[in-house]
Amino acid sequence: RAPEDEDEEEAEVGWQEKLFSQFEVDLYLNESACQTPLDWQYHEEIQKLEKAGGRKNCRIFTYTDHDRFTNLEELCQKVTDLDHEVPSYLVERMANVRRRRQDRRPVEASSLKSKIITWEPSDEFIRNNHVINTPVQTMYIMGDLGPYGKLGRREYENVLCTIKVDANGVITVKPDFTGTKGAYRIELDGEKREVWEYTIENASAQVQPEEEEREQRVFRELYGRHKGYLSGLVGSDFEMPLPGTLRLFVNGEIVSAQGYEYDNLYVHFFLELPNKWSSSPFQQLSGVTQTCATKTVGLDNVAYFCYPFTVDMFYTQEDEGVFPYSLPQWPVLYFEVLSLDFWQRYRVEGYGSLVLPAYPGVHMLTIPTWRPVELGTVAEMRRFFIGGSPELEDLTYIRIPSTFKGKRLSRFGFRTVTTGSVTFRLYCLQQSKAFLENSALRQRMQSVLDRLGGFSQQSSVYNVLEAFQRARRRMQEARDSLPQDLINTSASSV
Repeated sequence: RAPEDEDEEEAEVGWQEKLFSQFEVDLYLNESACQTPLDWQYHEEIQKLEKAGGRKNCRIFTYTDHDRFTNLEELCQKVTDLDHEVPSYLVERMANVRRRRQDRRPVEASSLKSKIITWEPSDEFIRNNHVINTPVQTMYIMGDLGPYGKLGRREYENVLCTIKVDANGVITVKPDFTGTKGAYRIELDGEKREVWEYTIENASAQVQPEEEEREQRVFRELYGRHKGYLSGLVGSDFEMPLPGTLRLFVNGEIVSAQGYEYDNLYVHFFLELPNKWSSSPFQQLSGVTQTCATKTVGLDNVAYFCYPFTVDMFYTQEDEGVFPYSLPQWPVLYFEVLSLDFWQRYRVEGYGSLVLPAYPGVHMLTIPTWRPVELGTVAEMRRFFIGGSPELEDLTYIRIPSTFKGKRLSRFGFRTVTTGSVTFRLYCLQQSKAFLENSALRQRMQSVLDRLGGFSQQSSVYNVLEAFQRARRRMQEARDSLPQDLINTSASSV
């Protein structure tokens, strides 16, 4: 505020309450300036004010949601504070969208469900849906900070407060109510360098406890109806597995393949279900990804597939008396990576296998691969010039072939070379009635097979094997760190 007492003013403004400025009074009193129905409405209201003794406000006035200033203010807003800002494509499209409640057209629920995807969008459709088009009502509280006695000049109008209410009922006041932060300051660029101070206070009447309780009750009823509506959409008819049955649902994704010799890679994979596992007749247990070109990331050439697949399997425990003493097998995902060149020649780049995780949740797994090789340079020259390479007739030979019935599997003489790796992202879900039974008994289990029994034995075996491998690695590291003359007894004797 200025030091003169006559420049102090206080006004109580309601939502979308119109307070005319001196400029609007001078403008709308002239009938030739009135063009729209809103202009004529303001003309009549100002005439009534003049007959009643003039307007009560002097410097404080408002622009409502329907005024021209609101449209121009939103159109001229900048994203940054640069003087030479060039609006981007999105800013230009955003400026053409009027986020107003009355501009929204009601959409029938049936048409919305029947037309989820618009295959041939028009320019207007793209312009209206490329931005967040939430209906908003806006109101500006303005201040005429011109010299005393010279009110009504547009260059002295300043925005004191902006109030917005969207369709979700969220009220935005900018700047916020003053409270204990002190008054806001506006410094004018003029000869006198005037500084104005103003405060914003919430003058709304306090809600009575009865009204607040009634409002909370209405909200609870609204939330209850909405919850019932969502429950009706989802339904309660869930398929529950039989007792002693585990349902394993996997949402998988082949993310990428990296570190391979040739370009244009694709992955062929299939899932092997061991004994006591089954799936629906319509479930696809194999697939082939698209051919993907590689890009250089760091030191590797990476092909990003982002190929999704879904597998739904069931494990059935037939004999409860025998099962705890047998180790159940888990489904295995076999895959091979191949490359395809310009002449449609393909080469096997690597083989790999993945045991599906036994624990629910999200798993990121990177599996290294290998491929068979032949001795000599003729095979590599054939692979380079005419394509083709040694490949496995049975992909299950990556681990233990399904046709193998012996006790020991020898791969002596089978030559391979390490190639790249494939990254998988797996979302595993498990469903079983054992969950409900054990939760009632308050027993904490590690996995669903613990609930079915027997998997704890398998996990203990795995833990023993891992501990043995760790001890073996430590022994090897200790052996490598010793002097060679202590290890080689023949050399020390000589």
